[in-house]
Amino acid sequence: MPARPVAGPSYVDVANLVLRSPVIVDSTIRKVERLKGLEAAGAPEGVARLFVQADVLALIRGTDSVPAQIGYILDVPVDARGRIPNLKKQRVLLFARPVPGQANQIQLTGPDSQRLWTPAFDQLARRITQEALAADAPPVITGIGNAFHVAGSLPGEGETQIFLTTADNRPVSLSILRRPGEQPRWAVALSEIVDEAAAPPPRDSLLWYRLACALPPALPMQSLRAMAPEDAALARDDYQLVLRALGPCGPVAG
Repeated sequence: MPARPVAGPSYVDVANLVLRSPVIVDSTIRKVERLKGLEAAGAPEGVARLFVQADVLALIRGTDSVPAQIGYILDVPVDARGRIPNLKKQRVLLFARPVPGQANQIQLTGPDSQRLWTPAFDQLARRITQEALAADAPPVITGIGNAFHVAGSLPGEGETQIFLTTADNRPVSLSILRRPGEQPRWAVALSEIVDEAAAPPPRDSLLWYRLACALPPALPMQSLRAMAPEDAALARDDYQLVLRALGPCGPVAG
């Protein structure tokens, strides 16, 4: 039986790390010290608290430079004998925030914020960082505003527009167009005007992530209050079409 291919890193997994981490460092672990007593206070049972020193290979994200060597606290599970894994010389990607007043230290942004370096993981982390820092990066979606459905002149013809709310009040809207004898088409616009050339976002892009991981499972009632019942029903159907096209917020099962 042929071996199953090893799955690459998930876009959503890496995006979650990148977007919460103002500092991303490619590094090699130089030294590990197990902390005890008060220094390890608060560590869960079965977990060792370590102080790790690492050599910096590259700064992937960060507004300030970092020294050649950095330190950080890391919690790791111990084995049945209470021993810690051998981390020395491992190449890792660190997703972190700066420690005020301590230029040579960082704080990991979560328990999963030290990851083994692989070419695929590095490439994806860099790509998402570029997407997130671009001047035209899509905004954070916070909810759904008003929705409208306008019937066309022919049976089965119509257009639904759904306006989204965002963290910085930038405009984002979804449009779904139905024409007799054709597959429904939908698009997303990032401006007040819906461009005729607008299209759905490609999967595993930051705009796809913003939509797939933030949109609620159904249109809220308050978004439909200005519509007649039959138009509201069509708008709900069109919204579900968008959700199906986006797919789940996560890797696709093989």
